[in-house]
Amino acid sequence: MSYDITKIRTNFPVLHQQVYGKPLIYFDSAASAQKPAQVLMAEEKLHNDYYGNIHRGAHFMADKATEHFENVRTQVRDFINAKYREEIIFTKGTTESINLVAFSFCERFLNEGDEIIVSEMEHHANIVPWQMAALRKKARVVKLPFNDSGVLEIEKLPQLITQKTKLISVAHVSNVLGTINQVNEIIRIAHQKNVPVLVDGAQAVPHLKVNVQEMDADFYVFSAHKMYGPNGVGVLYGKKEWLEKMPPYQGGGEMISEVSFEGTTFNELPYKFEAGTPHISGVIAFGAALSVLQETGFENIRKHEIELLNIATEGLNQIPGINIYGQSTEKSGVISFNIEGIHPYDLGMLLDKSGIAVRTGHLCADTVMQHFGIVGCVRISFGIYNTMEEVKVFLTTLNKLRLMF
Repeated sequence: MSYDITKIRTNFPVLHQQVYGKPLIYFDSAASAQKPAQVLMAEEKLHNDYYGNIHRGAHFMADKATEHFENVRTQVRDFINAKYREEIIFTKGTTESINLVAFSFCERFLNEGDEIIVSEMEHHANIVPWQMAALRKKARVVKLPFNDSGVLEIEKLPQLITQKTKLISVAHVSNVLGTINQVNEIIRIAHQKNVPVLVDGAQAVPHLKVNVQEMDADFYVFSAHKMYGPNGVGVLYGKKEWLEKMPPYQGGGEMISEVSFEGTTFNELPYKFEAGTPHISGVIAFGAALSVLQETGFENIRKHEIELLNIATEGLNQIPGINIYGQSTEKSGVISFNIEGIHPYDLGMLLDKSGIAVRTGHLCADTVMQHFGIVGCVRISFGIYNTMEEVKVFLTTLNKLRLMF
């Protein structure tokens, strides 16, 4: 199937507007992707046709909403090739998915003096929850470093793993560096020493075909809103044998089997980890987003993304004073950079006035900024709807702005 960029863009009405008198160029999909018409329509259809609270009602509306909601769970299972439906837990997002594991897994398996290995290139959401768990359990977090090219020093991992290591947590793709980490190799090394691995897939699932069984990940987490779906919806995939051993993260409706003042018994998977009314419309709309990605095809997405990445990188490298952070040969559609003598916030503001949406600042990755000795940077990130022409306009605009300084 060919990559019809014109057809793809027609499904994103938000892109067809002007900002400050300029055509909008949206280069911030790594923060949150725009939503196609299919996603907006799926959510609207639920509320117009069959909204009801799921799993609880004894009426047509509740039954139909439950059916559609649970169909998305099956869709997610197939999307990442999980073995069982009950291994798919719906959460509020990647952050909650990580916090769930950091609380529940660590409550059961982490003891005083134990260690959790976390890579240096992680988003704050994949550092702080482990620090909180370590503080609670009197354990500690150990850093797996990356080199100046933005590549994890995996060769150091076997020495970092000790008898005290209880879990390793690592990003599949860095939100700053764009590095596609060798998670299969990390997992292989960890499993040789019987250490489970959590993979933060938030920046991977919109761009790469993910197969959790082939990867052999123990936990894999991601968010709908980075996949052209709604915000407030995320997924925790966990191997059934781990999830069954872990205590519930939150208490409330749906996660129970029976409740009395003498005690409570908990529900079976996946509902043990889904307390309260979930984001019903968001999950159902997420199903539409998954269909868009599947119909577009990950081979097509990857090829298109690499073309954008190569043209943008080549153009940026021709700008005097440019510093690009992340030089891995295996990258996703993310480029973070600074231009000497120009503050990233100033550059981001001027790009915005030119109709180009980028991200500036520490990108929720202080440890990456500290590695390079910078306070922040500018990041451009691509989605399935970005074009070669947009990249060329960006490069031309950037050069004009540089000359202003």
